[in-house]
Amino acid sequence: MSTRLKRRSIWRPLGLTVLLLAAQGYLGFNVIGGQFGIESQKQMHADIDDLKATSSSLQAQIDAFQHRASLFDTSRLDPDILTERARALLAMAGPDEVLILTDPKTGLPISGLSQQSTGTEVSGIIPAGID
Repeated sequence: MSTRLKRRSIWRPLGLTVLLLAAQGYLGFNVIGGQFGIESQKQMHADIDDLKATSSSLQAQIDAFQHRASLFDTSRLDPDILTERARALLAMAGPDEVLILTDPKTGLPISGLSQQSTGTEVSGIIPAGID
């Protein structure tokens, strides 16, 4: 009885080699250009630096607002400063107060002694209807 030896096919090892090379190529591409690859990490580090700068500026704003809110503490609140700021914000004055109008450009007072005002200079500053 004769035995016949069967030659191995070249396609199986060649196919396995091509498949493994393709998998390595895919993984190599993702290491460099993938979502979490080397190039993306550079962009992530730049984004982290930008976010840290934004975070520090926001923290400075939070600290400023917390300081302003702490000024309303009743143990630290000065009623004179409070009424002065309220009147300045609301553009109101008491009947016993003296108002000195200033020129917004120069900061110098507008008065009849140093400069003659014509009434048109002041009409844009003082709103109509306030007694």
